[in-house]
This record gives sequence, structure tokens and C-alpha cells, in this order.
Amino acid sequence: MSVILAKSAGFCYGVERAVKLARETAAEQGGCVMLGSIIHNANVVAELEQLGARTVSSADEVQPGETVIIRSHGEMKQELDHLESIGAVCVNATCPNVLRIQQLVAKAGEEGRIPLIIGEPHHPEVMGVASWSDKSLIFDGPDELKKWLEEDPSRRDLPLTAVAQTTCIRSIWETSEKILKKECTNAKIFDTICNATHRRQTEAAELAAKVDVMVVVGDRKSANTKHLTEICSERCSRVVQIERADQLSSDFLNGCSVAGLTAGASTPAGIIKEVYATMSEEIKTMEAVEESFEELLEKSFKTLNTGEKVTGIVTAVGPTEVQVDLGCKQAGYIAVDELSADPSVKPEDVVKVGDEIETYIIRVNDVEGYAMLSKKRLDAVKVWEDIENAKEEKITLEGKVTEENKGGIVVNVKGVRVFVPASQSGLPRGAELSTMIGETVSLRITEVNRARRRVVGSIRAVSYEARQAAQAEIWNNIEEGKRYTGTVKSMTSYGVFVDIGGVDGMVHISELSWSRIKNPAEVVAVGDTLEVYVISFDAEKRKISLGVKDRTSNPWQKFLETYQVGDVATVRIVKLMTFGAFAEVVPGVDGLIHISQIADRRIEKPADVLTEGQEVDAKITAIDEEKQKISLSIRALLAGAAEEVEEDAE
Repeated sequence: MSVILAKSAGFCYGVERAVKLARETAAEQGGCVMLGSIIHNANVVAELEQLGARTVSSADEVQPGETVIIRSHGEMKQELDHLESIGAVCVNATCPNVLRIQQLVAKAGEEGRIPLIIGEPHHPEVMGVASWSDKSLIFDGPDELKKWLEEDPSRRDLPLTAVAQTTCIRSIWETSEKILKKECTNAKIFDTICNATHRRQTEAAELAAKVDVMVVVGDRKSANTKHLTEICSERCSRVVQIERADQLSSDFLNGCSVAGLTAGASTPAGIIKEVYATMSEEIKTMEAVEESFEELLEKSFKTLNTGEKVTGIVTAVGPTEVQVDLGCKQAGYIAVDELSADPSVKPEDVVKVGDEIETYIIRVNDVEGYAMLSKKRLDAVKVWEDIENAKEEKITLEGKVTEENKGGIVVNVKGVRVFVPASQSGLPRGAELSTMIGETVSLRITEVNRARRRVVGSIRAVSYEARQAAQAEIWNNIEEGKRYTGTVKSMTSYGVFVDIGGVDGMVHISELSWSRIKNPAEVVAVGDTLEVYVISFDAEKRKISLGVKDRTSNPWQKFLETYQVGDVATVRIVKLMTFGAFAEVVPGVDGLIHISQIADRRIEKPADVLTEGQEVDAKITAIDEEKQKISLSIRALLAGAAEEVEEDAE
């Protein structure tokens, strides 16, 4: 046995260039932004992210001035225009072949021609190319192109410019090209398939025709990897597409003498070497393990007994039964009703030919040479073993709530009914248990009686442990100034309690807003999400004081930047006292209007003229920056108005 590696496997020039640019940029800049996956390979993207290159899905997520890597597939023109408008620094790693197609489409649009793109409509390269002209049309192959031309015969005379996706299968493009040359009178045709792609596909096709099994390595999202798999499948009956060496099954080389290996353009050399080494090692292992005639003969005399567990290979799947090779003279059969506990399931949904299956022998007929097997019964035994083990080891299980029962709910865990008392459901006392029906929940098994088929569980135990762990995490890492996203749990007249992940903290009413408020309900409600920060905490007493106000935005500074002595401001009356009224000038800054400055006449009390919440114009008569105090006067404006009237009269 041997492994043959295709010559053109792995990174092409465009991909290698893009990865190199991304690595250098991330290292030099100390981090950058990748707009989409730089190439279709999760391992390479993960490596770049470790270097500080974060991935975003849209240009809207890029901050002004950030350095952005444009992926090898290219990008939509609208995205590039947006990046330019916000001052982002673009490092264009677009493959030169893709750039050429973009230029052809843009030129066609400028000349009033209609660009036709042969490729996958939802592939990022094709979507990006199409964006360079608002007249672009995309066809996934010759059939769709021919249908478009036949729908309206006048389209044959339109000025058309045809291009292909760089990784387009050669036969798809050539058939489309023939249709355009035969049907259209004014078509410019550009063969834009990448030469490296064509060479890679040709070599893969030739190699696939010579081998017993063909392995294609590449990311599942990669178009050129998918096309390689399709091309190889036309010439080889056994084709395996993988992303890494550990995805190769242990039996993929069974019955083979020659194996082929190729890889997509986005596959690093290291992964290809690893797959090649794994295949070579597997061949050595298979050649070393040869079963002797005596061993095979002894296996054929193996006896089967009712009640035993046996392992076999599925050889046939029919509508009424599944045939299993048990490695002995008796053939094994599993009736459909013994395959699964779910009566609606189809045999082909449970097993496939070639699967290894463990079953339970329910009857042996030595005369006719067969054994009746049951997978369902063995599964049931295993489930009960898992349930019992979960209780002993305190393992958390998952299940679906199926019904409300007397005093609790029933959860289906791997086909076993688990009763959860209302007190252990995790809901408050008196809550409607029926609201949980259909939910998937995590629970702990607290009681198992296999003989009576009774199982009891607790959802509350899991949520309690999760909350305890969350609380420990908070207290282990809490520090002053640290920010959390929390939920308002309850309210009092003096503030609100906020859950920051298992621990409640107190936000005093004075910390909720820069403006003067009388009740927390004026700005928040129970259930609201709040961004808070730690003002202080006492780990021993388990108390946390939280704040909401943005300390970087000082209202007093804002006031000084906006007003000075002599200015007139529209203020809001926030509190009436016997000696005057306090008025809000800007949110968080109040000034005092002394009772003598409220009116141009003597008044008994401020409430005779003003009401809380009323907006009035007042003149700023004094500012004490050291004590942060402001004096206001309504009377000054009234007196000024009176003097103006007298001057006009004179």
C-alpha cells in the first residue's frame, strides 16, 4: 500500500500573500482587525487571533483609525467605502486575481455593459465582485444562464461582460462560455479562473482516477476544497473530505492498495504533512496486522448464548429488520421494534451499513443458523446504568420537561421518566409548573429505585450550585472600579438592588442619576439591565456598594463650560424650602433662588409663586467654584423688564 500526494496541494500565491500580510500587520501594529475570515481555514484564523487580529463580520464593527485587513476573497465596495469614510487604515490582502475581476466588472459598469458572473452566488468573493457594478448578474452555472437568455430573446443583443469565480470548475465555465458565444451578439468574455486552481483541479482529477481512496483536506467553507471533492468523486468511488488528521476514521483504508491526497488552496502545509503522516502510519499498522487462518477458523466456531452482549457490523438495513455480521456462523437480525425505544424512528436513521453495533441476544436458533438481537433492550440497560452512575457521582444530566404531575413535573432523561418535586423545580412557591413544559433543563438525580422504575431528581440543586459558583467567582475577583452588567432585582425608597451574576449589590438613589430624583422608580424598574461599577465592598459582611453615574462626565464642569455670572438660564424647580427654592440648571447641578429673589414684591413663602417641576428663567448672579454653589435670581429679570418699560415710556 502507498500514499500519493498531489504536487499542487496547499496554499496558492494569493492565500500565502494574504496570510503573510495579516501576520506582519498584527505583529507590527500590536493587533488589527480582520474583516471576515482572512482565508477559509479556521486553524489559520485562530493563529492570527492569538497574534492580536480580531475578526469582525461587518465594517460597522470597525472603530475609526483602526487597521483593517481585507481578506483574500476581497470585499464589497460598499464596505470599503465605509471604511474609508471613518478613516480606517486598510491593508488590502485581496488576491491579485480577484482584484482583476473586480476591475473588469467596474469597467463594464462604466461602459454601460452588464457584468455576468459565473460562480456561487453567496460566496464572499462573488458577492464582493458583483458589488463593483449595480448591474451585475450572478449565475451558478450554464443552465441558469441559458434560462435567463431564453426568458427574453432581446437579452442576446445586450452588451455583456462575462467573468468567472477564480475557483469555478473548468467544465462549468467552458459550457457557459459556449452558450454566450453561440447565443449572444455583443458579449466580451474573460476567462478569470485562477491558473493555480485549474492546475490543482486537473492534478486531483488525474490522481483520483488512479487510486482506491482519495482524501481531500480543507475547510468545510472553502469553495475550492468543495470543488476538489466534487471533481474527485466523479473519478473515485471513495472520497473523504476532512479538515484535520484526527477526522480520518480508523477503517478508511480498508480494502485499498493506493491512496491519494490533495488539499485546497487555504490549507497550511503543516496540516497536509500531518494528514500524510497519519495515512502512512495507518498503512504500516494495517500491513503489520494479519489475521491467521487458525484465528479466523476459531472465530467461525464462536457460540452465541441468549442474554449475552455481542458486537457486530451492520451488513444490511431493510424496512423491517437490520442484518448484523457477528463474526460467527450464525447471522444476526434486529427487528425494527427492537432497534429503538422510539416507534416512529426509521431504521436508516439509527444505523448505516458498516456501522459497529453492540446488541443484546434475545434468542438463538442453531438449527436455522440465526440469532435475534435487540439494541433497544441493551440501550435501556445502559441508560439505567448511566442514571445510577449519575446519582453516585453527582453528575448533572439534561432532559426535557414533558408534563406536570401531582406535586411536581416529569422530565424525560434519555427515555427515563424522572420526577422532580415542585420544591426542587427551581420556581418560587405557588408558581405555575406548567410553564416549564417543553423546556430543556439540567438536573441532579437524588433517588433511584430500579426495581420500581422510580427516579427522582432536582433542578434546584444544579441552579444552587451554579449560583454558588458564580458568587465565589464574583467575590474572588471583585475590586473597586470594576464594571458589571446587572439586573435590577428589587427597589426601595433609598435605592435599588442589582444582581451582578449571583451576588446583589446596592445602588443608592444618589448614585442612580446626576439629576435630583425623589424615587428610584423615576429612572429604573425591576428587571431593567444596568451597567454598574463597584464603589466599595465588604467581603466579610458580603455587602457591595454600586454606582451607575458616569464619573467621567462631571456636571459641574459642564456647567462652568456653559454658563458664567450674568447669563440667563432656563431652570427647573426641584425643591421648595422656607428660605427659597433649589433649581436644576444642568442635570446634576442645582442653584439657590433666595426667597428675596423670587419676585419683585415681598412674598410669605416660595410656594406662593413657584411649584416643584416648574421651569422658569433665572439670572446667574454668583458662582462659588470652590464650594460649587450657584446663586440665581428671578427678580433680577423682572426688575430689568420694569426698567426697560420705564425707559420706553420716557
